[in-house]
Amino acid sequence: QVQLVESGGGLVQAGGSRRLSCAASGRTFSNYHMAWFRQAPGKEREFVAVISWRGSMSDYSDSVKGRFTIARDNAKNMVYLQMNSLKPEDTAVYYCAADRGGSISQRVYEYDYWGQGTQVTVSS
Repeated sequence: QVQLVESGGGLVQAGGSRRLSCAASGRTFSNYHMAWFRQAPGKEREFVAVISWRGSMSDYSDSVKGRFTIARDNAKNMVYLQMNSLKPEDTAVYYCAADRGGSISQRVYEYDYWGQGTQVTVSS
């Protein structure tokens, strides 16, 4: 089992920045690819960013590429999402997820463990 707890959400103005954090506990954190997903009201959960277990590979959705950066610190069992140039359409609940699979993935069903989510609201 891996337990994931997100933090850092809140209200931010358009154009602003926010950093989300995800604290992991349980099984060996460094064995898992880690990702951020988000879900807006009335919409399906969507991929945002993923980072490989060593941090050597990452991938982003087109909607956040160039604005968001994912990072991890295996010594602290933490993963982060730095969000810059925020837009109202970035408003969603953001979820941290862990995947033991062989390659990094954008697919929701590939992920074995999920946090409870943290709300990010971007005002215009």
